[in-house]
Amino acid sequence: MVERQRKRERLVAQYAAKRASLKEIANDETKPMEERFKARLQLAELPRNSSPTRLNNRCQLTGRPHAYYRKLKISRIMLRNLGNKGLLPGMVKSSW
Repeated sequence: MVERQRKRERLVAQYAAKRASLKEIANDETKPMEERFKARLQLAELPRNSSPTRLNNRCQLTGRPHAYYRKLKISRIMLRNLGNKGLLPGMVKSSW
């Protein structure tokens, strides 16, 4: 699954400029309807995995897709493990 995610990231980066230009044409209401429709068809012909909405947030250490902290880019489990080992500055083990 991690490799699929990396493949999607490469495709998104590869087609980002083309996708943006086609979307701009398709959403421009000053252009004729035929040209906008043609842009929509070309957009539909692009690979589905080149869409940024297909990307998932994954832990960079384990690849876990759930319980992901965006700011740290790791999962809650790795956050706890690294915190317990003292590898995250400012994080201390809590006990009460």
